[in-house]
Parts: sequence; C-alpha cells; structure tokens
Amino acid sequence: MIILAIDSSASAASAALWDDGKILGEFYCNTGLTHSQTLMPMIHGLLQNSRVPLSGVDLLAVSAGPGSFTGIRIGIASVKGLAFTDQKPCVGVSTLDAISRNLSHLDATICAVMDARCGQVYNAVFQSSGGTVTRLTEDRAISADELAHECEKYPKPLFLVGDGAKLCYNNQGFQSIGALLAPEALLYQHAGGVAETAAQAYQNGLAVSPDALRPVYLRPAQAERMLNNKRRDKQI
Repeated sequence: MIILAIDSSASAASAALWDDGKILGEFYCNTGLTHSQTLMPMIHGLLQNSRVPLSGVDLLAVSAGPGSFTGIRIGIASVKGLAFTDQKPCVGVSTLDAISRNLSHLDATICAVMDARCGQVYNAVFQSSGGTVTRLTEDRAISADELAHECEKYPKPLFLVGDGAKLCYNNQGFQSIGALLAPEALLYQHAGGVAETAAQAYQNGLAVSPDALRPVYLRPAQAERMLNNKRRDKQI
C-alpha cells in the first residue's frame, strides 16, 4: 500500500510517500513561509521525483491535530482536494501520535508536546518498547508544570519530543525529574510518522471518505474564546 502523508500542524511542513514500511521519499521545509506556499509544491515534487502518480496512491493521510489551527485547516483541505476526484480513502491521525514514532526505536517513556500558547502544551504520553509504541494518555491541553508533576510517575528514561519539547525541557519540574531532549533531527513532527500511524489506523478500519475527514482542535480557537468571553461578560 502506498500512502501519501502530509504534516502542516506547526511551523514546519512535510510530505512523505510510504510503501509498506519503506519511506520512498520525504520533503521537509521549515523556512517560515506559509504552508499555503510550500505544501502543494512539496507534494508535487515528491510525486514527480518518486515516479509515483497521484493515481498510484492508495491512501492519503494527514496530521489532523492538535496543532496550529491554520496549519491543520490547510493540511485537511489539501488532502480533501487530492482525494476528492477519485474518492480515495483518507486517515486523519493525532499529531502527537505521529511525533511519538520519531523515537519508536528506543525503550523509553515518550512525552510528545506541542506549544499550545496561553501557558499550555498539547500533550500525550507513550511507552516505547521493542519497536512498539503504546499510548498511555489521551491527547489533551495541559500546563507544563502540571505535566511535569504527572511525569514523575512514569518509567525513565523520559524523552521530550515535539515543537514544545524545548519549552518543557527548560521547565524546572522537568529538570528535576531528569527529562531528556530528543536529538534535533528527531525533535519535530515529520510526515513519515504520519504515514506510519495512518497505516496502523487503516488496518484498524479507521479510514474515511474525503468528505468525512475532520480536524481535531482540542480547544476552541483564540477568536472563538474571545467571542465567548465577550458574550459571558455581557450576560454578567
């Protein structure tokens, strides 16, 4: 099965072609340009250089959240557009689940974290052993201090991975429990991890039509929160 996977959940964007456990190619871009500028050209270049036409792709996968609201919307819209004509099956995967795959070669606790702003991180904790990654928590928004306190109970070593990893690594609570920072090359989300996670989801019957593909935000957008606060103030 050939999977075209993309990730645009944070500042970097990437696209990968995955064929039954082998990454045929992966493009990664972290230049500060918007995903609307970089993502589709990367996908086009990936397909062209891999000599795989879009018609040869069996499944499309995308990191559906959590992450940047704009980035997630761009990723979801891109996959919907690519899959719509031939109604190719799609899988939206947890960004945090995909990030954890970066460290699946370790026997360790993996704390996947993304900067959620407003004093919080998006997080999920996983256990990796013998190449198998097992989820220990659901995806959630949580403060770094609260997360550090929770991580005291998990087996060590404990690795931080994701675009919020450095933020947590510099937190006193994580320093006190000896948390480790993943190497720079493995620190951020990559489309290859999205593809690996999507392959497992497909085997579990979780693929959907392009129309049914939805983002997962975990919490309302800032504009929505501000609007709700204004409405609440008016009621008071």
